[in-house]
Parts: sequence; C-alpha cells; structure tokens
Amino acid sequence: MRTDQLPSVDVPPIDPDFSAPFFQGLQVIASYLLAAAMIVVFIMLVIAIAALAFRGLAPERVRTWAGENIVWIFLAAAGLGAASGLFQWFVNFDFGF
Repeated sequence: MRTDQLPSVDVPPIDPDFSAPFFQGLQVIASYLLAAAMIVVFIMLVIAIAALAFRGLAPERVRTWAGENIVWIFLAAAGLGAASGLFQWFVNFDFGF
C-alpha cells in the first residue's frame, strides 16, 4: 500500500437526533395541568358571578367570599388564559390522544 493514499472506508451518513424524548411527556403533563386549572378557575368565576348576580341563589357567606375574591379570580383566569395561549403558541397543547 502506498503511504500517500489512505484506505477508503464506507461511512454511512450520520443524522443526529437532538430531540429529547421526555419532553413529550412533560408537554402532556403541562397540557393537563393548564386545562385543569382553567376549568377550576372558570367554575370559580361562574360561581362568584352567579352568587353576586342572584341574591337568593347563594348564602351570605358565599356572596361575601365572591365579593372579596372576584377580582383575584378574574385575574387568575386572565393569567391562566395568557399562559395557556403562550403554551399553545410555542409548544402546542398535547393531551396524549
């Protein structure tokens, strides 16, 4: 064999996979948590609005709770809606279906 010529080797093309397989599971968990939190906060908002709108529907204690916390519930709903929107825009919701 000559010294100025290297032996030829058949090297297959290498395509590295930079994806992290556990991210799919984290996306499913985050999707479930955001959806569950939105449902809970939405139900709380509906109860608070109904308690304040209809006097005979809820006892005084519930109306007092609703009056004190409706702004915080609304802000929580807005914040969760924004977080869910950003999550859906960047990652996309994945419920594992």
